[in-house]
Amino acid sequence: MATAEHPPTIAVDAMGSDRGPAEVLQGVAEVLREPDDPGLSSCHFRVIGGGPELDEGLIEAELRDHPRVAVVHAEEVIGMDEKPLVSIKKKRNSSMVQALSMVRDGTADALLSCGNTGSLMAGGTLLVRRLSGVDRPALATIIPTRSSRFILLDAGANPEPTALQMSQNAILGSNYARVVLGRPNPSVGLLTIGTEEGKGSARVQEAHRRLKQIDGIIDYRGLIEGFQVFEDPVDVVVCDGFTGNVVLKVCESLFKMLVGYLKDELSATWPRRLGALLSMGAFKEIRKELDPAQYGGAPLLGLQAPILKAHGSSDRHSIAGALNVAAAALRADMTERMRAEIAEGLKRTAQDSTVSEKELARS
Repeated sequence: MATAEHPPTIAVDAMGSDRGPAEVLQGVAEVLREPDDPGLSSCHFRVIGGGPELDEGLIEAELRDHPRVAVVHAEEVIGMDEKPLVSIKKKRNSSMVQALSMVRDGTADALLSCGNTGSLMAGGTLLVRRLSGVDRPALATIIPTRSSRFILLDAGANPEPTALQMSQNAILGSNYARVVLGRPNPSVGLLTIGTEEGKGSARVQEAHRRLKQIDGIIDYRGLIEGFQVFEDPVDVVVCDGFTGNVVLKVCESLFKMLVGYLKDELSATWPRRLGALLSMGAFKEIRKELDPAQYGGAPLLGLQAPILKAHGSSDRHSIAGALNVAAAALRADMTERMRAEIAEGLKRTAQDSTVSEKELARS
């Protein structure tokens, strides 16, 4: 908990990046020079890692003797191909486990890692622990639309959630949207195959019923279809982790295809090249709006502290964006608000046993 004696502190796992620790350290240096979130102006960082690359990166980023940066040496690194539970239990001196332990022990308030996603999820659940009332954490991601952005969750943490877990995710996602999208009362929709009552699987129907019960804690707008998500119907789109991960990867693939197609067509003839040159300003604005580096990390929501997962290939700007998100979550006391709203949601549904999760699992 941040106080005058203990300023907000973010643990940074410097060893999980595909680009090496130097790029992660440059991201830390960037937010120290030019913090986007006001919470970063007083934030301290604990950088965890080891080896010559870390030492060289600290010198290059001018962080070695920085008053707000502490370096914690770790002898091990969890590889991207390692099994989550095994890696967390066997590599206790790894940069990731040490960073998670700092959050658990209260010497850090949030964590950022580019490392193994499964290990971070397993370690977050085992060491940092879930919020009371949260069955499984959820991975959230921000997706741009033509005029805005929305939160998609779960993006892959829990492929087969129960209806109760999906309703919990709605509360978690709503709180995250308040922090990163600046929406005071974010709207929430449930992704399915039709907006008519009774559409979708038994689990989706039960989740829909539960979400209507907690309307007021969240601003639930009902069912939405896939073709609606980019029309800004809601700020938070809730779905199971299997569907969310497919949606996310299809979006990424489609974007790459469209960029490649556009480049090919605009460079096909000299008149088109000239037109592309004249339109360069518009293209830069589009790229800026679609740039994932603004937020940089996908949070694992539902834990006792903000835990952010950045992509392994994240550059320094993406790292800086993720650190800004972590600072904003701390400043808004996001975790405590989640805790209170999850508890209120459980009270509303405690007496309801119309459809049991066991019945749903058999359907």
